[in-house]
Amino acid sequence: MIGRKRGIPGYSENAVLKLIVASGVGFVSYGLIWAILTVAEVPQEVFTKYFTENITMPAVTAYPAKFWTIATYGWVHSGFWVLFSNMVWLYVFGSLVQMLIGHRQLIPMFIYCMLVGGIFYQLSMLLPGNYFSGRVYMMGAQASVVGMAVAALTLAPDYKFYLTDTFRIPLVVIAIIFFALQLVHANINVEGAPLFLLVGGALMGYLYVWLLRNGIQPAGWYYKISDGVQRQFEPNERLAAEHRNVKRGLVQSLYTPKPQKGITQDKIDEILDKINSKGYDSLSKDEKELLRKASEEK
Repeated sequence: MIGRKRGIPGYSENAVLKLIVASGVGFVSYGLIWAILTVAEVPQEVFTKYFTENITMPAVTAYPAKFWTIATYGWVHSGFWVLFSNMVWLYVFGSLVQMLIGHRQLIPMFIYCMLVGGIFYQLSMLLPGNYFSGRVYMMGAQASVVGMAVAALTLAPDYKFYLTDTFRIPLVVIAIIFFALQLVHANINVEGAPLFLLVGGALMGYLYVWLLRNGIQPAGWYYKISDGVQRQFEPNERLAAEHRNVKRGLVQSLYTPKPQKGITQDKIDEILDKINSKGYDSLSKDEKELLRKASEEK
């Protein structure tokens, strides 16, 4: 659970859910094609050649001929439990990031972390003494999930997850457990390249937040595309109103702040408007504490 009381945003304003659905569709589609070809007694080599080699990142020696795989490898997973684990962590960290900077930032951040993680993965196999240039194909959203974890830590290092009204776990503790599991999974003593993949995703997650804090919108291209699609189906006035209120509505649905003793609705609105215009990081320590108190269930 994240926060003490909150609502779950609808699908249109829940980029975390969209990413989970997209990853699930990628996993099911990949597995379904494999199952159909297996039933049809098509040799495994055919599936590998025409599907695996075209959507997962190959070794660096084969990458130039499959350059597009840097944008596709993160949408497929090698097994159900790998997918399940990645999606659980994506929900934990992604929901927090979404709450703090808005749902429109999540998908671009996911893609950027995937791309940079892939670049680091390929570059790592060019290092002197690297013996893994011929390893199996890389797939999975690990780089993007690590990026989300680093972004969450950068945005709200003091955040706590409420499991009950009285029991809470600091974000830092959750992150330490997550990073430890990722390192174990990467098995760095045997496969050096996956570690560089995680490092690339982590650096991009931090850089994305840094850019936002400095007034740079790395997701500008995504806004143009998504807004253009929306304009085909929605009146301009409705779209403009949605853009004015979406971040405030998202924060309010997750925090569910309500007037309390000594906390007026006007003060709550003022804080939500500040988050909408400048981000959660712009709040003072007193404002964050007031928002927390206003979100507590009475």
